Amino acid sequence: MRFQVIVAAVFWSGFVESRKVRGISSSYKRFYKERKSFLCIDGSKIIPFEQVNDDYCDCDDGSDEPGTSACPRGRFYCTNLGFRPHYIPSSRVNDGICDCCDASDEYNSPARCQNTCWNLGQKERAFVEGQIRTLDEGLRLKQQLIEEGVLLWREKQAQLRELQQVAEDLQIKLEEHRRRKHEAERLKEQTLKALAAGDSGLRHQNHTVTGVFQLLDSDKDGSVTVDEVKARVVLVHDEERLLSEDEALGLLGGGRQIDLAEFRRTLWDVLTRGDSVKIKDAPAGGDPHLEAADKAAEWEATNLKKVEEAYETVNMEISDLRKKLAIDYGTDWEFLFLNSQCYKLQVY
Repeated sequence: MRFQVIVAAVFWSGFVESRKVRGISSSYKRFYKERKSFLCIDGSKIIPFEQVNDDYCDCDDGSDEPGTSACPRGRFYCTNLGFRPHYIPSSRVNDGICDCCDASDEYNSPARCQNTCWNLGQKERAFVEGQIRTLDEGLRLKQQLIEEGVLLWREKQAQLRELQQVAEDLQIKLEEHRRRKHEAERLKEQTLKALAAGDSGLRHQNHTVTGVFQLLDSDKDGSVTVDEVKARVVLVHDEERLLSEDEALGLLGGGRQIDLAEFRRTLWDVLTRGDSVKIKDAPAGGDPHLEAADKAAEWEATNLKKVEEAYETVNMEISDLRKKLAIDYGTDWEFLFLNSQCYKLQVY
């Protein structure tokens, strides 16, 4: 008799213990320490501790039945040692379907559940290890991109400084060539004015005036007439159009013909300015001082244009480089190396 009582006591204590701990996570076990009474976790009610896991729902939050399906709002905790623990609705406890991989939810059902947590855990661990390897490879590639990006960033900064120095040097050259061009044009203007004023200090001056006069005097009678002007003088910007009678008279000072002295005071002055009319098919040659001044002005204008083009090109390169450097390439410039590169994207 005494032996039967001991066996019954052991069995009952094991049953009570199983009711207490089944379906509870380790973080909630402090609420289920055996005592005379049990406080529902939501604080709504106090019940005798014997009513915990007695397959009858006493607490509104279902906290008194963590290991049974008595409470509609209850949750059962699957420990799933070797895999991921999780909760299932308490309505699935002992329903004949294995929901927990450790089979703990079917402790009192005819279902023959196997503990598959270790196999599931192995698969998940293999997957996680693969993810870790992928992450490590990604971090390695990122570090490589960072190192290459830093080097490229420094190179572009050095390139920018070099271009800025070139721009400063070209700016100095630009100012110098502008000064030279202005000086050459000033000398050319002075030469033209000297020729128009009959400056005796210029060699071949009389020969130049006389030569042009004789070129226009086609009948060699010592005078230039309206018809001779119309035959040889054309507009600078419209060589195909013949001068009208009134235009020819205006160039001759209003008279029908002029001699060499009058030519020097009228038509010669207009021709030397070269801004309205010129001699059609005039032979090459002329005053050497004017030719030299004209070549010097043309030379300086050409040089100035070259420097201006170089200065503009360098400034465009500086602008483009600054725009590229202003792009956000990441905290450590890890995406700088990928700039301006093409990649093929495959979508599965």
